[in-house]
Amino acid sequence: MDYDAQVKNRVKRIEGQIRGVLRMMEEEKECRDVVTQLSAIRSALDRTAALIVSSNLEKCIRESNENGESSEELIKEAVNLLVKSR
Repeated sequence: MDYDAQVKNRVKRIEGQIRGVLRMMEEEKECRDVVTQLSAIRSALDRTAALIVSSNLEKCIRESNENGESSEELIKEAVNLLVKSR
């Protein structure tokens, strides 16, 4: 699968957030501040995973429709991927 620049930029932003959390830990910042940033990272990861799954699902459904196949299994698989990611 091709990952577009938008998805790659999201992952790079998350990488920067993780580095920021490590820096906060090294500087012995408050627990609540670290946890707040970790929650933001988790949310960003969830949104990125959903974007990847939805983009892939859209592509796969188009291809299955062109081939006269049912897209029901593809949708179930996508939902399972999202559930597993949580």
